[in-house]
Amino acid sequence: MNKPIVVGINGSAGSEAAMAWSLQRAARHKLPIIAVHAVDDRWMSPDFQYHELIRESGMQLLQQVKEDAAKKEPDVEVDIQLRHGSAGAALKDMSKDASMVVIGSHNRHWADGGPMTDRALQIVTVSDSPVAVIPQESGTDSRGVVVGVDGSEESLQAVAFAAAEADRAGDELTAVLAFRRPARWVQGGMPSSGLAAVIDEEDRIVLSESVAGLGDKYPDLVVHQRLEKDMDPAKALVDAAANARMLVIGSRGRGAFSRLVLGSTAHAVLMRVPCPTVVTRLHKVSHEE
Repeated sequence: MNKPIVVGINGSAGSEAAMAWSLQRAARHKLPIIAVHAVDDRWMSPDFQYHELIRESGMQLLQQVKEDAAKKEPDVEVDIQLRHGSAGAALKDMSKDASMVVIGSHNRHWADGGPMTDRALQIVTVSDSPVAVIPQESGTDSRGVVVGVDGSEESLQAVAFAAAEADRAGDELTAVLAFRRPARWVQGGMPSSGLAAVIDEEDRIVLSESVAGLGDKYPDLVVHQRLEKDMDPAKALVDAAANARMLVIGSRGRGAFSRLVLGSTAHAVLMRVPCPTVVTRLHKVSHEE
């Protein structure tokens, strides 16, 4: 049996977008969907008089989602599950047997202006399957798949996922590698051998090697290579994917500390997802300290 797409539901506009995106994907790939709502009742005492009312509200939400899904994609099998505890814990548990976990991004902000994205970050961090974070609004004419590369094993996993996605949909693939140039005072202290030029050449090789072999596996796939020489990697990816159908990134890259599950670039991209963004988690990768 094909592994289902697991969709986090909480009644927000973000979760509605996540469900709509998942229905389209499930119809294309002939996959079932499990819509999950978590009732976080950890703070409630057993004697809390509204406990059952909150549970019933959660089930009503899920039933409505299932009814709406049947109208939009009647051929997609949709199951619903009500879980107890945090959304992160519920989705982590279900991610073990899922093809993908899908959640909506937040478009709300705290009073001080900081983005309220902790739920998405938590779920991406703990999931055992790839996680798709869906913005509330996506362009109807979006085309192409963008993938971030940096030479790490995680980014090679992301390239493999992105190439398969692009080829399956007849899209073009754009591989993006970005880095910050060394500070002027660093370059000034180096021998006149052209430090920036050396870095440029090394990263061109990394970019080229990251997509090497795709032509043999996907002969009809058009692959573009984009090197940004003096730009923050997260900004480069967000800009490149502004009109893309999908952005794919690895959970972390070559600059992440081994104890971190989510790298700084992935973290920054999830703060401002430009389009449906998939964080891959295809298999565990061991890193040396």
